[in-house]
Amino acid sequence: MNGKMHSETGAFSSDGIRAEILNPFVHKLELDNTYDKIKTAIFTVILLPFRVIVICYLIVTAWFLACIGLYGLSEEDLRKKPMTGWRSKLRFYILSLMRLVVVAAGFHRVRVVGREHTPDSPRDAPVLVMAPHSSFFDAIAIVCLGAPSVVAKADTARLPFIGQLINYTQPVYVWRDDPNSRQNTIKEIIERATSKENWPQVLIFPEGTCTNRSCLITFKPGGFYPGVPVQPVTIRYPNARDTVTWTWEGPGALKLLWLTLTQVHSSCEIEFLPVYYPSEEEKKDPKLYARNVRDVMARALGVPVLDYTYDDCRLIARAKQLHIPGAAYAREISEARQQLGLSRSMLELHLAAQGLQGRPRWLTREEFAQRLGVLCDVQLHKLFEIFVQKSTGLVHFTDYLLCACFLSTQHAPLAQLVSFAFKLYDSTGTGRMKQANFEEMATKCLGLCRQEAEHVFQQADLDEKGYLTYDEFVAFAQKRSEFAFMFTSDTAQKPKTQ
Repeated sequence: MNGKMHSETGAFSSDGIRAEILNPFVHKLELDNTYDKIKTAIFTVILLPFRVIVICYLIVTAWFLACIGLYGLSEEDLRKKPMTGWRSKLRFYILSLMRLVVVAAGFHRVRVVGREHTPDSPRDAPVLVMAPHSSFFDAIAIVCLGAPSVVAKADTARLPFIGQLINYTQPVYVWRDDPNSRQNTIKEIIERATSKENWPQVLIFPEGTCTNRSCLITFKPGGFYPGVPVQPVTIRYPNARDTVTWTWEGPGALKLLWLTLTQVHSSCEIEFLPVYYPSEEEKKDPKLYARNVRDVMARALGVPVLDYTYDDCRLIARAKQLHIPGAAYAREISEARQQLGLSRSMLELHLAAQGLQGRPRWLTREEFAQRLGVLCDVQLHKLFEIFVQKSTGLVHFTDYLLCACFLSTQHAPLAQLVSFAFKLYDSTGTGRMKQANFEEMATKCLGLCRQEAEHVFQQADLDEKGYLTYDEFVAFAQKRSEFAFMFTSDTAQKPKTQ
């Protein structure tokens, strides 16, 4: 199994089965020995330029053919009826070029297990359900499946060259910023799935975002609303080094592309599972249908299921942008707090509002439990292990409370969180924050680096008093466009998505 997590605590699936992972949105990849570094350096000089040139040539050629095939067709035409005639035949040549791209990228071993359902009536399995979704390299499966119509973010249509190739599959685009997008997407899938026209199969990645393949997260029910049979398809990357996984915390796209293209060869395995025919109960309940299909795929993959969603990704993304302590584990922290009753009691907000003057800030496990008024059970152990400093075995209670305040006020303007942070990181207890304390606070809830925080403090402290109050900082921030995000609610913020 690829994409193993380096973690020490676990999360739980909805049915109580232990999943020995900490976060499906984290992937760690480093060249940790001299041999790998030397080999990568050599292939960067010898192999990478050749592959990049060949891949670019093939993609540009395929894009040119796609432009010809799409000439004269509007977006409405692509959604109204499937391509026919010469436009449909051109798909074969575009696909042939894209298969060569897969080979040029080093994926000489794309193994297909099982058999695609090809009944007399294409409507017998109009929807393909693929998981886990972990990388932009999953496009390999789209090529190998004959370019079915994908359900994709609308932003992908604007990608250079690739956008036109995706358009040629006549995709179902999802506009995440449009409140009606969900209903429109479901409606379009139903129309295609039940149409008598010869539409390509619709391919969905029901997880909706990338994970590290250590589990299957919540399946979105959109592709299951038609109530038609679906064919589950799993994808694996059985390589010694996982250079393909693209998650919220981990290597960026360019680094993954570089490391993959400098491998001698990479492997991909696509497995067709038997067509899943829904029961009457599942046809009436798309969420039940989605869960049951996920269970089948999880058993085939040998991984657990966890109820993580795209909203969890947004939460993690915002926490990371602000540099909130424990940001990568926001989902696990939120779950543990809920189990302990802390999210309901609002105890952490009360403690933060009082400040920590005269109280220890570094706590043992027992002291941590006592301050939160909970037992030292499994959930408390999770929280402690996330925030513990390994060198001392202690938790910095200030950092924990800041993270808890972030989770409790995540839909409110950030200024509310900053007001708690001023009290938490004010070592004097006077409401007058010194520069060192301000820098610590600003680097942990405003996303600033130490130098930026220092510069902001000096600008805001016009009288050079050597300290700032919360009201003084807010008055300064309201005049600066770079701090406008502090005064908008979470629903107005748009974290970068994959």
